[in-house]
Amino acid sequence: MMKLDIHMGLQRGLIVASAVFVMAGAAFAEDGLTSLRGNVPIGDSSPAPAISHWQRDDQLIERNFAEQPPLIPHHIKNYRIDLHSNKCLTCHNRATAQKTGAPEIGPTHFFDRDGNPTTGVSPRRYFCLQCHVPQKSVKPLVENTFRNANTE
Repeated sequence: MMKLDIHMGLQRGLIVASAVFVMAGAAFAEDGLTSLRGNVPIGDSSPAPAISHWQRDDQLIERNFAEQPPLIPHHIKNYRIDLHSNKCLTCHNRATAQKTGAPEIGPTHFFDRDGNPTTGVSPRRYFCLQCHVPQKSVKPLVENTFRNANTE
């Protein structure tokens, strides 16, 4: 009997949640806002967005603020970065950066948290994607009015 009561309660909850969702959608549309799906009904498939392309790999992306980590101007699909391997280091480490033409890892990546120099990349800087992210030239999802105070 208890299972039946719980099941009925869940059904009622789903019905109420669905009604709220429909009403919120109507209010959303009345405010002139649209979803990323555009005017495509929920039951229909929306068209796929245009395929964006990576920026040229040989051009650095301008930073928006003084301490911003550099952005990655190329794809990183299938890059392995774990305890035993770091694909980024095949091009960006000190030994190969000259040969590959890739920017060399900055000197801050070779100090531990106490400021002592390390022989290799510091463990706290080893997982590149904690700070560095790939960047594509795409249309923004929302308007952005950010202005860099350092360049104005």
